Amino acid sequence: MISAVLNFLKPPGMTSHDAVSFVRHTYRQKRVGHSGTLDPAAAGVLPIYLGYATRLVEYGDSFDKTYRAEVLLGIKTDTGDDTGAVMQQTTVNLPPLQRIRVVIESFQGGYEQVPPMYSALKIDGKKLYELARAGKIVQRQARRIEIPSISLLAVHDCRLTIEVSCSKGTYIRTLCEDIGERLSMPATMSLLLRTRVGPFAVNQSVSMEEIAAEPEQALMPPEFAVSHLAACNLSETESIDLRHGRQVRPGCLLKDGDDAQLVRLYDAKRTFFGMGRFDSADGILKPIKIFSGGMDELC
Repeated sequence: MISAVLNFLKPPGMTSHDAVSFVRHTYRQKRVGHSGTLDPAAAGVLPIYLGYATRLVEYGDSFDKTYRAEVLLGIKTDTGDDTGAVMQQTTVNLPPLQRIRVVIESFQGGYEQVPPMYSALKIDGKKLYELARAGKIVQRQARRIEIPSISLLAVHDCRLTIEVSCSKGTYIRTLCEDIGERLSMPATMSLLLRTRVGPFAVNQSVSMEEIAAEPEQALMPPEFAVSHLAACNLSETESIDLRHGRQVRPGCLLKDGDDAQLVRLYDAKRTFFGMGRFDSADGILKPIKIFSGGMDELC
């Protein structure tokens, strides 16, 4: 079994499920998963996990993401992007550039965002997009989302190109609509490219064609998916104890952080063999996920 991660460059028109199917077929692996679903019309970074590396998917759930998006002014659709039915269309009198820039930058720091109807969120066991397709509109609670940075990159006619870094749960389609609202005009998203998911960056991503040509070259070690977490290099004795489910007081140096800090575990041969949780209050390291023979076998 292959255990690895892929920085997959999803093309527009492909679902995230289709991307997983392609990888499963290419590598002849049954155990394949992904983090950070991308809409079919969107393109960009889609982290895909193979084999036992799928056990690391959960650590990517909270990754911040970076996007480039195009805001089309003067049009509102039922889906929030240009794949939907047009509900409103107006003539655009483009505001001064400085006004546009100020409005866009006003979203930096975050705001209370209402999830769109065309989303996979569930209410009473039903996905919102299922209700939307049935013609039902339901009340949604606004949720706080964080936007560490947002900027205007270009203006062309009635189209604004923006770059935004945001927290998990941010809907860029809704952000585009909200930008239009603050500019006092309808707006929809006409393009979306995801350029980063945590440590996965678009300039290091691989396309379907590249994977098909050189499948092995496209693979990255599983620990890349958790490279944002601190590493703990352990002695042989400490590694054995952790592999057998025992907690240790590690000799490796770990910076004080959260009371319970997630760390990558490496044995004396510097082989990644699992995940642990370090409690800085008492100096105890506990095993969380252990791979008994590196990534070859999972306990």
